[in-house]
Amino acid sequence: MRIIDVNEFYSPSGGGVRTYVDRKMGILAGMGHELIVIAPGRDDRVDERPGGGRVIYVKAPGMPFDANYGLFWDAAPINRILDALDPDVVENCSPWRPAWIVGARGGRAIKSFFMHNDNMEAYAKRWLEKLAPGETIERGFAWYDRYLARLLAPFDTVLTNGPALTRRLTARGVRVDETMTLGVDRSALSPTHRDLGLRASLLAQCGLPPEANLLVALGRHHPEKRWPVVIDAVERAGASLPVGLVLMGKGMRTRQLARRVASSPHIRLFQPVYDRPQLARILASADGFIHGNDTEPFGLVVSEALASGTPLIVPDVGGAFEVAAPDYAEIYHARDAKSGAAAIARLFARDQPALRRAAAAAASGVRSDEEHAAALVGHYQRLIEGKRAMAA
Repeated sequence: MRIIDVNEFYSPSGGGVRTYVDRKMGILAGMGHELIVIAPGRDDRVDERPGGGRVIYVKAPGMPFDANYGLFWDAAPINRILDALDPDVVENCSPWRPAWIVGARGGRAIKSFFMHNDNMEAYAKRWLEKLAPGETIERGFAWYDRYLARLLAPFDTVLTNGPALTRRLTARGVRVDETMTLGVDRSALSPTHRDLGLRASLLAQCGLPPEANLLVALGRHHPEKRWPVVIDAVERAGASLPVGLVLMGKGMRTRQLARRVASSPHIRLFQPVYDRPQLARILASADGFIHGNDTEPFGLVVSEALASGTPLIVPDVGGAFEVAAPDYAEIYHARDAKSGAAAIARLFARDQPALRRAAAAAASGVRSDEEHAAALVGHYQRLIEGKRAMAA
């Protein structure tokens, strides 16, 4: 099976989408399938992957507020590539120009829209949260759901990346055909990667001794990640217990975050760690993983932390909340730093060896990306066979 993903959200310096796509490309190659990504780039070029698959960059304008990403507009180069490669499935996840390009195509390929986010939650409700209740904002932006209905009509299947997103969309009457819950690379992530020397080194960089508590956070420096809430929570908790935070990532708010933590003695910003074995060691070596985003539909990095046997501190809504359980997590009210600080205090007041044993036990139950890929291919295969039967 040849799958082509027309992916406006893919970037070499991106976050969860890049991690997901790169890993899926290798898994599908191992299963005898081919994944090709068409992504916006600064120039036209092809990135061949040694394990199979490739990324075809099409020159496109950059995103105005985030230089890591580009925006498709011209349909011609995308259609030329699709015509030449004749895929079995064309995937798309952007609800803007690429969806209309893919949706307008005829031919034999299955057209799949894969929802990775919800703009109602990520943008409209976040921008206006101080002005009106969520239900009022939803009614005011009902035009967006009507837009989605028109956009999705030509697609053969509409998928979401997890149950949280499915519930949100179906509650608003948006079409969802299948929940295709994502997975993580469990072959690379494990509680056995815990490194007390690395932990002590990270705490030292936070100006703390090995006896202190180490929190790790991971994600783009974007407003939807709610990093100011996380930072405020750690500072509040730090008034009564020794706790350091290592925040890994970069993005449109890096300068603001750097200024924000400049006076924080025990919080450090780190560049993204793209070396997967090193990232696995960092995640497993933390005493807790803290997360702020309450709008994301699937907690990919939170699932990676849990697969590393690391206890969690997450908000009470969103994809991260789906991953949490009382045995190994503490929950706080979304966007509430005071509640977040209380959750940090509760986590470190617990029996730490027992807490880590619970997280390690849960690690083996985290869905793998191999399981996700097999389910996805099976879904596409059924659609392909159904389309062939109808044509016959």
